[in-house]
Amino acid sequence: MSSILTNNGAMVALQTLKGINASMAKTQSEISTGKSVANAKDNAAVWAISKVMEADVKGFKGISDSLALGASTIAVARNAAESVTDLLTEIKSKVVAAQEKNVDRAKIQTDITALKEQIKTVIGSAQFNGLNLVDGSSSEPLSILSSLDRNSSGVTASHITFDRKDLSVTNTSVAQVFGGTAVTDQTIVANGAAAAGTAATVATGATQTINIASVADGNSYRMVLDDSAAGSKNIIGKRTFEYVANPSDSMESVAANLTSQISRFLGATGATKYSVVRDGDAIKLTNNSGADLSVLAESATGGTAASTDGSMSALNTIDVTTDAGATGALASIEALLNVSIDAAAAFGSVEKRISIQSDFVGKLGDSLTSGVGSMVDANMEETSARLQALQVQQQLATQSLSIANQAPQALLSLFR
Repeated sequence: MSSILTNNGAMVALQTLKGINASMAKTQSEISTGKSVANAKDNAAVWAISKVMEADVKGFKGISDSLALGASTIAVARNAAESVTDLLTEIKSKVVAAQEKNVDRAKIQTDITALKEQIKTVIGSAQFNGLNLVDGSSSEPLSILSSLDRNSSGVTASHITFDRKDLSVTNTSVAQVFGGTAVTDQTIVANGAAAAGTAATVATGATQTINIASVADGNSYRMVLDDSAAGSKNIIGKRTFEYVANPSDSMESVAANLTSQISRFLGATGATKYSVVRDGDAIKLTNNSGADLSVLAESATGGTAASTDGSMSALNTIDVTTDAGATGALASIEALLNVSIDAAAAFGSVEKRISIQSDFVGKLGDSLTSGVGSMVDANMEETSARLQALQVQQQLATQSLSIANQAPQALLSLFR
């Protein structure tokens, strides 16, 4: 049945054209935005996920900036610690030179003082953006934002935390002072069968055992090695080694300190004919020089132990102008070198970790960006092909609607 009131063909053609136009509009939107999901209306679930991931990407860009700032700060501190290590190595060479018998120790001390001042300069200037990690101004650990960790509970921030290193030289230090009250028995230090304050003669090939008999705050221990009477076989001359105990010392630690002083001195001077080892609270000294060696052990009370407020302030007490000062400086400079080396190594490890994390964050940001793109970006090859097909369909639908609209006019011929 034909009707001039209801044109079913035109209605079908119109609905088809509307569908094609809607698809055309969506395709043109994909082409203009480059996205298949440009807003929540396109695909609410995918859009929501993509927005969360895009926020994470921006967060990781901020983390990269934080890591870059932290790496620069650590690099300054590491370079400072390495420079201090180089300067301390120079000081050590001066201290070793001061162990020789015929040197101008006053001039060596002048060089050491100049190097110490340079260390102060390095430490004072080792700051980045006002933050100095080596001047001892603070002991609070430093944290650098390194990651944002997302899980079902939400987002938590992760940090790379590390300790500052105190390389300051300007902190208070107290030089060691040997006790003023001599002890005439062997209650503090026992030198074999030799009476207190009396030197023992150690023949060639023999070993002398010196025992630390007791320890207390302020107890002072002195060992004097003397082969100056050996004539042409003289190796070290007369050398004095001293240590004053502090409240935390034990008999073993006192023996260890004196043994270390003697061992470092023998190593620095190349005096291989003598050797020293520690056995518990005993110091065992062996003479293979071919001549007698005099070993004197003395003790006293009322001394003052060396103390420092900073890990490097012991540098202020180094004085090579005397025999005891020169030999004691060997142990001090080794300890100082270990402090600076440990600091440089610690900063280097943290800097390496920051570098690894920075690379990872960059790659992670790229991966997230790629993941977001795979969800919301339009496939432009497919979109281009679809656009051409829709354009043809639109032309055909328009032609079909035109034909359908002409059908009622055909009814006029029936009334002629």
